Amino acid sequence: MNATNKKRPNRGDYRNLPKSSAHQKGEARSAKAKMPHFYGIHAVTMLLKRRPEEVLAVFVQLREDGQPSHEHQRIIEMAQAFGISVQYAHKDKLSQLCDSHQHQGVVASARAKAVADEALLDVLMDKPDVLFLVLDQITDAHNLGACLRSACAMGVDAVIIPKHQSAPITPTVAKVSVGASEVIDVVLVTNLARTLDKLKKAGVFVFGTALDETAKPVQACDFVGKVAIIMGSEGEGMRRLTQQMCDTLVYIPMADRTGRPQSLNVSVATGMMLYEVARQRQK
Repeated sequence: MNATNKKRPNRGDYRNLPKSSAHQKGEARSAKAKMPHFYGIHAVTMLLKRRPEEVLAVFVQLREDGQPSHEHQRIIEMAQAFGISVQYAHKDKLSQLCDSHQHQGVVASARAKAVADEALLDVLMDKPDVLFLVLDQITDAHNLGACLRSACAMGVDAVIIPKHQSAPITPTVAKVSVGASEVIDVVLVTNLARTLDKLKKAGVFVFGTALDETAKPVQACDFVGKVAIIMGSEGEGMRRLTQQMCDTLVYIPMADRTGRPQSLNVSVATGMMLYEVARQRQK
């Protein structure tokens, strides 16, 4: 349906948009409460682009005139093209579904994205310029989402996170990442130290960020070739064993202004680190 040359349906039409089948309607009612609810225009759009077969239903808020916005209209058309149920819902209902008021008028009920298998690392390690981002104990969903967004933009091949004591890939992570969590591969590993040892044996040079007297300023490091960048948690930094696996420790120099905080949010620091890596690799 082209919104520019066809009459849009009224509010009542959107309450009963065509479903793919009666079976799908029944499945939606029974499974809706069990599935994650992804929200936000970019997150839902990327979800429909990357894995529409795993989307059960899309819920849309209409404007005061009873019509969808242009952005919502595009989402509706994408969903209908795949036979996905589209339903009108009040903004309060959307907030209830996704447990957030930041839904931008659209929520999708879908299966959680499957994380990449560790075997992917074996394939990627053969690349002469592979770039990994390792997030050690990042437990805040907003920080994780922002890190994934930067990783996707700066050309990271895969993000490695420990299976335990890390934030899971939730709809909140997807929203904050602006859909990047649907694009970039995330590998959950049981033993991070063992994984890092495996990377090192494959010729991957491991850099870890730390405020340590032996650390080098980021601009003094060479990030060309096979590289892994480790970012630790805001409170504790990298764990001791993780730090011991690093080939070089690095830090981000900050302005020396008396009385000003000398610290960065982990997602901000990740973006700055990855920018320097990308800058060097594009020469």
